[in-house]
Amino acid sequence: MKKQKKNIFITGGFGQDGKILTNLLDSKKYKIFIFSKQIHKNTNKKYIIIKENLKVKKNLRTIFKKNKPDIVLHMASNNPAFNEKSYHKFYKENFLITKNIFDETFKVNLNSKFIFFNSSQIFRDKKRKVNEYSKFIGDTDYTKFRIDSHNYMLNKKVEKKLNYTNLILFNHDSKFRNRKFIIPRIIIALKENNFNFLRKIIKQNIYADFSHAEDICRAIIKLISSKKNIDNIILSSNKSTSLNQIINFLIKKYRLKTKVKINNIEKQKCLIGNNSFAKKVLRWRPNKNIFIAAEELYKTL
Repeated sequence: MKKQKKNIFITGGFGQDGKILTNLLDSKKYKIFIFSKQIHKNTNKKYIIIKENLKVKKNLRTIFKKNKPDIVLHMASNNPAFNEKSYHKFYKENFLITKNIFDETFKVNLNSKFIFFNSSQIFRDKKRKVNEYSKFIGDTDYTKFRIDSHNYMLNKKVEKKLNYTNLILFNHDSKFRNRKFIIPRIIIALKENNFNFLRKIIKQNIYADFSHAEDICRAIIKLISSKKNIDNIILSSNKSTSLNQIINFLIKKYRLKTKVKINNIEKQKCLIGNNSFAKKVLRWRPNKNIFIAAEELYKTL
């Protein structure tokens, strides 16, 4: 007897992670639905696009009743770009959409699995290694939305014994990364000889936990198929990398003639995600790194 496909719904499916995940997901196992605010021309037979306003609960219920959700990957949110300060605009709409899709998922199917894509920005400690038990802090409206959403869903999980996971993601890039983020902006600056921007970045000497997005998405595929009901899980590289190191790598790799100089790179403390739990529970190991991602981006942009 042919095994029935599971229905998997994805919000934010046209972003970097959505593009990678839809390529990695086995279409023999899953029937993939992607929510979108805009009309997209669908030439990919692997998924079905649903144009819908996720702020309207009754519309979500109608969709879910027609195709009962087995798995929901909630990635969609308005995310602040590098150095963007107007975080206040991110809270209200993001929280409402998250609450709506969570509530309607479990109204239709109590046995569904819901994975919330969260951000490492929620951690209180910004200059040390953190794990799944480290404390969160909502010091901006953006992080408040993420923490308040998680607390709402976690309380519902405990109350109704639901399958919900708070997936905490650290920086990860690939050739699909939106141009507004820092590494694509660096690459564009290198190609356009925007030395003023590069000097500003070099002067800041930024360190962060960077991964290749494909590694992260392969771990997410394992999480989707896992039978474990995990509260929190971190996906990260478990190490710090300097943006200056990435700039140096690209300059040497492509023999670029620039007017910028990077002398001694002084080691700085930064937020690092301990990925030991993910490695153990998902039996996952990263195979690539941020330098491979930067090289792929350079060839693409």
